[in-house]
Amino acid sequence: MVSAALLASARAIGPQIVEDRRRIHSYPELAYREEETSSLVRARLDELGIPFRSGLAKTGVVATIKGDLGDGRCVMLRADMDALPIEERSGVKFASQVPGLMHACGHDAHTAMLLGAARLLVDHRADFAGTVKLMFQPAEEGAGGAPRMIEAGVLGDPPVDAAFALHVRPALAAGKVACSAGPQLAGADAFTITIQGRGGHAAEPHTTSDAVVVGAQVVLALQTLVAREVQPAVPAVLTLGSFNAGEGFNVIAGTAVIKGTIRTFDNELFLHLEQRMREVATGVASALNATAHVDLLGRCPPLVNHAAMAEHLAASARSLLGADSVVGVNAEMWAEDFAFVLEKVPGAMLWLGVKSADWPEPKAIHTAEFELDESALPIGSSAMAGVALDYLMRA
Repeated sequence: MVSAALLASARAIGPQIVEDRRRIHSYPELAYREEETSSLVRARLDELGIPFRSGLAKTGVVATIKGDLGDGRCVMLRADMDALPIEERSGVKFASQVPGLMHACGHDAHTAMLLGAARLLVDHRADFAGTVKLMFQPAEEGAGGAPRMIEAGVLGDPPVDAAFALHVRPALAAGKVACSAGPQLAGADAFTITIQGRGGHAAEPHTTSDAVVVGAQVVLALQTLVAREVQPAVPAVLTLGSFNAGEGFNVIAGTAVIKGTIRTFDNELFLHLEQRMREVATGVASALNATAHVDLLGRCPPLVNHAAMAEHLAASARSLLGADSVVGVNAEMWAEDFAFVLEKVPGAMLWLGVKSADWPEPKAIHTAEFELDESALPIGSSAMAGVALDYLMRA
């Protein structure tokens, strides 16, 4: 197993990891537009003499580091690169320079840490046989980046035997990591419900089919699906995040658009909720002289850590950080498209604590105030490099 010396090496290159993270953070890019981020990744790989292919899923990059001890197994490490459409209010000096965009989920850190892991692995080429593959992925935030990279061949040439990733966890203290076997994150699907009524003058509601009223009734009816059709002990979420209709105070809207998400760990329950959502939305709309059209945007499967790979990842982290620094973790209703990789090959995701001891409350992901304790970055780099080395050296 790797030793704490690897963490010391990661801390020695910590300033470079932090610099890369801050550069990416200052210039966030949305899904499939990660041109500058991808360019930085390619530049760092060139500096290290690591061969790579670019342009997978438009902006994705895959690199390979071969061990000096000959052929062997292939382990893949993955980082995501895209940002979110959020106006930043973190207050950091290196805040987003792009209005309306922010790295609010830690993908800037994920990418910088994988580049740090690459540096460590190059320094340890003499210690392993086989190949470490580095997957720098676009479009994790609901835009299908992982399956597109899989379609582009990221899991082949050479075939991947195991895959690992990490994700920042704001509620976990910096210096700690977490890993458990089994389901970690829910599967998720996004949907759009378009209500089509008949608009008109606000003074003549009897001549219209008010899409606002119809949409409001659809919203209320959908709240019963989880509350009354799912067993209380079974995790499930149906959340409506957006309702848009109308433009004027004296105009009755003819169209309303509702957007939301379904999340659960159970595929049969997914199918049930999707079907019932269609039935409820179309039925309510029909009863109120309108129509409803439901579009499902594509399901991300639940993220499930392979039992043996989760234990391997946790054991590697314990050897690196000490047993007290590695804890268990409960499943969450978030979603993560690394799940598509774990459907194809055994692997696991590590949670990286990023909460500073100076913060009374975590700075939550997907919020304008998100931030992380950068002392955690070398921990993440060494944990990813460590699990790859342990996996290949035990072959």
